[in-house]
Amino acid sequence: MSQRANTQRREPLSRPSEQPSARASVDAGGRLNQDNVAGSFHPGIVHLALAMGGFAIGIAEFATMSLLPFFAHDLNISEPQAGHAISAYALGVVVGAPVIAVLSARMTRRTLLIALMGFFALMNGLSGLAPDYHTMLVLRFLAGLPHGAYFGIAMLVAASLVPTDKRTAAVGRVLLGLTIATTIGVPLANGVGQAIGWRWAFAIVAGLALLTSILVLIFAPRDVADRKASPLRELSALGRKHVWLTLGIGAIGFGGLFSVYTYLASTMLAVTHTSPALVPVTLCVFGAGLTAGNIIVPRFADRALMATAGGLLLWSAATLALYPLAAMNFWTLSADVFLIGLGGALATVLQTRLMDVAGEAQSLAAALNHSAFNIANALGPWLGGMAVAAGYGWTSTGVVGAGLALAGFVVWAIAMALAKHEGV
Repeated sequence: MSQRANTQRREPLSRPSEQPSARASVDAGGRLNQDNVAGSFHPGIVHLALAMGGFAIGIAEFATMSLLPFFAHDLNISEPQAGHAISAYALGVVVGAPVIAVLSARMTRRTLLIALMGFFALMNGLSGLAPDYHTMLVLRFLAGLPHGAYFGIAMLVAASLVPTDKRTAAVGRVLLGLTIATTIGVPLANGVGQAIGWRWAFAIVAGLALLTSILVLIFAPRDVADRKASPLRELSALGRKHVWLTLGIGAIGFGGLFSVYTYLASTMLAVTHTSPALVPVTLCVFGAGLTAGNIIVPRFADRALMATAGGLLLWSAATLALYPLAAMNFWTLSADVFLIGLGGALATVLQTRLMDVAGEAQSLAAALNHSAFNIANALGPWLGGMAVAAGYGWTSTGVVGAGLALAGFVVWAIAMALAKHEGV
C-alpha cells in the first residue's frame, strides 16, 4: 500500500453511533469509501459473521481428532494411519496460508473470504463422502488450504473496522469462534458423529462454512481492491526480520500448549486415573480458558502489545511447569488446564504485532501467523512424545511445554531488544 494508506490505517474510524452513510465501506487500508452499494454495517455484526468461520474451522480441526477411531474403522485402516488425515490437514494449512495470500494479493478481501469459505465448505462436504483412505488424505489436505488465509484476512478486516487502540480486541473476537468451537462445537460434533455417523460431522462443518459465506456476503463491507498490490509486494514481508521474529515467538512459544493438549486424555487416564467420561469435560475447561483469554487479554494488549506477549509467555511457562503436580488430582488438573488455556491469547496478540511490522505485506504476514501456529502444533506434540517415549512419563509434556514457552520468551527478548534499538 502507499504511504498514504499506511498513515490512514491508524486513524480511528467512526463510532458505531456515527455509522457511515448508505454507500460507505472500508478498503484494504481501513479507510471509508463512498463508492459502494447502499447499506450500512456495524463492526460487531461483521465480527460475528467472521467468527462463524472460525467456529466452522475449529470444529473441522479438532472434531476430526476426536472422531479418528470411527472413520478409521469405517475406512478399514488403523488409527495411526487415520492420524495421517490430521497431519494432511495441518500440512494444508502451512502450505495454503502463504500461497493463497500471495496469489490473491489483488482480490478484494470480502470476495476472498467468501471464496475461501465456499471452498472450505465443499472440501469438508466431500470429506464426509470419502470412500477410502487415500481420497480422505487428499480431501483433508485441500480442506486445510483456506484455514490460515481465512483467519489472516478475516482479522485484517475485523481490525480495519475499529480504532487502532481496539485492534487486538477485534482480532480476539474473530478467534472467539475457534475457541468456542473447542468448548461447545467439538463435543456436539463428536456426539453427532457417534450417534448417527462421523460423516455427518463433516456435513455440519460444510453447512457452517456455507453459512459464513452468506453472512460475509450480506454484512461485510465492500472493500476496494488495492491496485498497487502484487505477489512480489506481499513477498516483501519475508525480508522483514521483525516479521520472522514474531512468527518465531509463536512457532516456538506456543508449542508448549500443544504439547500438553495432545496428550491430555492419556495423562488423565494413566496418571489422574479419571473416568473416560471426564476427558471431554476437561477439554471443555481448556476451551473455556482459551475463550476467557481472548476476552480478557486484548484489553491489556491494546495498551502494551509486546509487553503483554512477554507476560503471556511467562504465564504459560509457569502454568505448564505446574502441570506435573496438578495432574495428580482431577480438580487441580482442571484448574491448571484452564490457566494454560488463558495463555492461548498469545495468538491474538502476535496477530496484531504482525500488522505493525509487516508494512505493505499485510495479507501474507497475517496468514503466516497461522502457519507458525501449525508448526507449533507439530513441534510441541513431537517433543512431548519424545519425552514420554524416553520414559519420563505423561506429565513430562508439561516440562517440555514450559521449556518451549521459555524458548519463545528468549525470541521475544531478542525482538524487543531489536525493536528498541531500531525504534520499531
